[in-house]
Amino acid sequence: MGAPTGAPATAGGSGGPAAQLTRGVPFFSQAASFAEIWPSVARHVNDVADRGKYSHGRKVGELEKALASYTGARFAIGMNSGTDALVLLLRAVGLRPGEEVVVPAFSFVATATSVSLARGRPAFADIDPVSYSLDPDSAAAALTDRTRAVMPVHLFHQMADMAALGELASRRDLVMVEDSAEAIGMRWDGRHAGLLGTGGVLSFFPTKTLGALGDAGMVLTDDPEVAERAGVLRHHGRLGKTIDHIAGISNLSGVSGTNSKMDDIQAAVLMAKLTRLDRDIARRAELAGAYGKRLRDVPGVLRVPDVVPRAAETNPVWYVYVVEVERRDELVEHLAGHGIGTETYYPSPLHLQPCFADLGYRPGQFPAAEAACTRTVALPLYPDLADVEVDVVCDAIRAFYAGRPGRSA
Repeated sequence: MGAPTGAPATAGGSGGPAAQLTRGVPFFSQAASFAEIWPSVARHVNDVADRGKYSHGRKVGELEKALASYTGARFAIGMNSGTDALVLLLRAVGLRPGEEVVVPAFSFVATATSVSLARGRPAFADIDPVSYSLDPDSAAAALTDRTRAVMPVHLFHQMADMAALGELASRRDLVMVEDSAEAIGMRWDGRHAGLLGTGGVLSFFPTKTLGALGDAGMVLTDDPEVAERAGVLRHHGRLGKTIDHIAGISNLSGVSGTNSKMDDIQAAVLMAKLTRLDRDIARRAELAGAYGKRLRDVPGVLRVPDVVPRAAETNPVWYVYVVEVERRDELVEHLAGHGIGTETYYPSPLHLQPCFADLGYRPGQFPAAEAACTRTVALPLYPDLADVEVDVVCDAIRAFYAGRPGRSA
């Protein structure tokens, strides 16, 4: 296998003057870092090829063991996506048809569709306007006699208020399931995200802090029964692993499962990238600090992200850098014209999505979530991003709000 090429000349660390940039600033790129770790990736991938087991094999087992060690989880169960991990975790904790799961109205759509796919019913609640995570008071107001679980989302760079939400779940005898898809490396008083309730998930979508080259995910739990059920559900209800090509009916557990096995090629890539995860997290923190310093006092930038004080020792992990701005859509268009990539998290709140229209929610019910959808935008943030590229992004934002948008590239 040959090493990948095409790493940007300005990626990583400090760069030259902004005027020397010969390309735009993509929202995400991993060309330079992937080229650096290619020998390790190739070694792991060749190991998979030599064994000839490309799904649900030994490399997945190695990754499960490595991430159990990294997170402190008793059990880590590889899945083919973060979405499937959420669906099967909800089934594994015993969610029954029609039971409600309280979720925030501001999150990726999979937070809520996972509940529907697990045959439950999402019940929406508002967010805290500063942390963007599930507001405990609004979550409490959403509870009914059909509520079975609460699902906080650890969004963007910090964990939800797990003290207040944990107290709510305990007081009302509810299951706590964490959508910790973005939260690898985040901890609450030393406990990794996903392990403060019955279980949580990780997503390894390519842009994530630990990203594969395609879809992959994982369930984290300390509960052996939940771990066993999740493992059975990911493999068509089979107990144990398929031996070569033979899959006798005697392997069936009596549970209707699905095909959510992780590919060993993705596990191989993740094993290689795991060795630099802490370094990548540190680099993301440097970039977030650089953005904050440059944007905090820019007119038109309403809010740069801060770390909300919690009733525990917590650590931010900067998956994305989200700011609130005036004239958000105009700014996005302006930045695109200068070759600067952005993402809008999220253009519409979940309770107003057409797929949930039958639940009967109305505009105005969750004002913090609805406001965030009109003002938030994510700026480029990834380890390959150069300091000079942060300057380019911030200069373009400053020029836009100063009335000097310039000409499109």
